[in-house]
Amino acid sequence: MAAPRSFVMLETQTLAEHKPQLGEFGFAGDDHVVPYEVAPLDVRGRTVQLGPMLDAILSRHNYPEPVARLLAEACVLTVLLGTSLKFEGKFILQTRTDGPVDMLVADFTTPNALRAYARFDADRLQALTDAGETSQQTLLGNGVLALTIDQGTQTQRYQGIVQLDGTSLEDAARTYFRQSEQIPTDIKMSVAKLVTPGPAGAREQWRAGGILAQFLPQAPERMRIPDISGGDGDDRELTDHPADNSWQELLALLGTIEPTELIDPTVGAERLLYRLFHEHGVRVFRSVPVDDQCSCSREKIHGILQGFSAEEIKDSTEEGGIHVACEFCSTQYDFDPAEFAAE
Repeated sequence: MAAPRSFVMLETQTLAEHKPQLGEFGFAGDDHVVPYEVAPLDVRGRTVQLGPMLDAILSRHNYPEPVARLLAEACVLTVLLGTSLKFEGKFILQTRTDGPVDMLVADFTTPNALRAYARFDADRLQALTDAGETSQQTLLGNGVLALTIDQGTQTQRYQGIVQLDGTSLEDAARTYFRQSEQIPTDIKMSVAKLVTPGPAGAREQWRAGGILAQFLPQAPERMRIPDISGGDGDDRELTDHPADNSWQELLALLGTIEPTELIDPTVGAERLLYRLFHEHGVRVFRSVPVDDQCSCSREKIHGILQGFSAEEIKDSTEEGGIHVACEFCSTQYDFDPAEFAAE
């Protein structure tokens, strides 16, 4: 079956044999961010479905379900934003709040490494769970969401801060783009568990998905259209151009997305984009894989311990050894205190 004329894939990649085919092209599948463009609307964006990679991150820590859902959304938001980096570096999402889930951290290191971690107060979380009050707003409470771009030690970090005062991560992301980037942006995210049968019985697997769309017009008249706040032109100039509701049309289209469409593996990124934009035509670019990769290593931790004083090494020693566990990947590293005492 030939690809519809209004659906074009650019920079087609070589497909693995296990991937299903879409005409001459292949579906990106799980754990791949798919960039796209809708030229008639001056819209660009990215969409993703996270499957086995996300399930591995969440299952590793055996998070309570409300915490896992929050961290899953943080992962979706991080990969949607982090895969836009055009240089070697890191995109870091972090929350600091007074809620029972007082910290979420997800960072994406180019080209494709994601890791994530959540910290929570088990007693406060259980009290809210028993009361049936586990909304994002309740779990996060008040605080800040920090989005950081780090290009390395030789450059200055860029950081955007958004207040979390009873808002969801999705709403906070919209606020970030409105205040910091000043680019009309909308984002939709969804998280759920997929139950699959197996030889040992049914198994639950975490899935999450999201789509981000941005209005990036080149034409001066579109930069000043009345449905975009904060334009760079005089309002009187609007009368010189025909009405253009491109951004409002985009918002209306995104509003038709069902949460299940973002996570359903039988829909996939390409089918979802076609459903949304087939009347306008949508271009899909080479997908970006996302892997569950932690940046910790024995060498890095050894280097940190080398900077400890003799007293600090003594205080860090338990049962004859120094034991360090990575909060992200749960890998434990064991060291003999004697190797640092000799240095």
